[in-house]
Amino acid sequence: MRHKLLNDSAQRTFAVILDSGDEAMESLKSFAAAQRISAAQITGIGAFSGLVLKYFDWEKKTYLENRVDEQVEVASLVGDIAVSPSGEPSVHVHLVVGRRDGTALAGHLGSARVRPTLEVIVTENPAHLQKAHDPVTGLALIKLER
Repeated sequence: MRHKLLNDSAQRTFAVILDSGDEAMESLKSFAAAQRISAAQITGIGAFSGLVLKYFDWEKKTYLENRVDEQVEVASLVGDIAVSPSGEPSVHVHLVVGRRDGTALAGHLGSARVRPTLEVIVTENPAHLQKAHDPVTGLALIKLER
């Protein structure tokens, strides 16, 4: 993984480039912790050799995993970084990937192996975002300060 600071004003912007073989979520979490990012928006494009998409089952209040064991293009990757209830950076990514035949799959990014690259722009927000446990869903959701 490589990264470059693109803007160092009140709102830092980074280009984070992952290489073949990098695990996407581990790399993004490691980057967020190393840069002490507590609030940011994420966008990206690239490709994976395989991944796990997650779907939140409302009735069961749990994530279902869908393995994708093939080369796919990342058509859209969007997400955020916030502070988790434990105080660590929490990376939350949704994405749409395209298969060879043009069909698309979408969901939460669980894990993914990059091949050949993943190009991510991380734009830090000046406001601090923190997640709190939501008793209705059982999820850690962003809580806005009043």
